[in-house]
Amino acid sequence: MPKGKKEENTEMKSLTEMVEYIARALVSSPDDVSVNHELLVEDELEKHVIKLKVEENDKGKIIGKEGRVAQSIRSLLRVAAVKLDTRINLDIE
Repeated sequence: MPKGKKEENTEMKSLTEMVEYIARALVSSPDDVSVNHELLVEDELEKHVIKLKVEENDKGKIIGKEGRVAQSIRSLLRVAAVKLDTRINLDIE
């Protein structure tokens, strides 16, 4: 495995853990938070998708008023994506 790919996997694991940490701090049921990472390749472009699952009652806390909390998390991921020269999406389920 090329060194760059291994470093990127470590970076994506850190970003996944960051999203999980933020989500657990915000919700009423932190034990029901799950975060998964997927790598999608479309037309030779890599796109990372971080899927955040929370209890139905906690979705409003993650999304926030007018989507501000979710947008803030996505902004953090966007900064990391620029650093990694890739694309990262956050899906809230």
